[in-house]
Amino acid sequence: MKNRRTRILIGLLALILVLSSVFLLYVSDYYRADAKARAVLQAGPTVRTDGSLVILTSDLPGDTALVFYPGAKVEAAAYLPILEQIAQRCSITCILVTMPFNMAIFDVNAAGRIIGQFPDMTTWYLGGHSLGGAMASAYAAGHPQQISGLILLGAYLYGDYPVSDTLTIYGSLNTSVANRISYTENVVVIEGGNHAQFGNYGKQKGDPDATISAKTQQDIAVAAIQAFLTERSGP
Repeated sequence: MKNRRTRILIGLLALILVLSSVFLLYVSDYYRADAKARAVLQAGPTVRTDGSLVILTSDLPGDTALVFYPGAKVEAAAYLPILEQIAQRCSITCILVTMPFNMAIFDVNAAGRIIGQFPDMTTWYLGGHSLGGAMASAYAAGHPQQISGLILLGAYLYGDYPVSDTLTIYGSLNTSVANRISYTENVVVIEGGNHAQFGNYGKQKGDPDATISAKTQQDIAVAAIQAFLTERSGP
């Protein structure tokens, strides 16, 4: 009996070791931020890092902030170019979260901790790309009293959060998102855009080649976000 238990224990430990190795191998293969994205970190006083966060402020900082969840297996820094634009053009503080193993699914509640760290901010938006958008949506659905609006890039509304408070932006070539959207309010489709170009991390496996540049796709997205925030802030 003792030998049988020992064999079972050894077998379980071996299985755990194999599964752990497979998981670590999976998460170690992720998309890296490109040189343009990394250059944003050198942008001066409007960009600073604080632990797992990168905080981008505008030249005219206010009391509104956006927490952003990166896409799955994408280095968080890849979203710095688009967030820098949002911060400056919308006069909003953007807080980029570095997720454990580059997977937002492992820290869905990051927004709650962040909100508590910035008591001077009175209005909070939550956003994300791809799986990061899905996890942002899930958090917003569970905490509607905290989140004034949701911004989804290459993602769709997931959970019971008001469509009227949600901006959904995706590329016309990103059919996997298009086929999942059953609502039409506050939806912006970028013609010629794909899934990956909301971030600066290169081509993504299975993603069609865009017919517009990443800069153009991000410019259109930022303009839509600016319009969404302006409409909600009032005159």
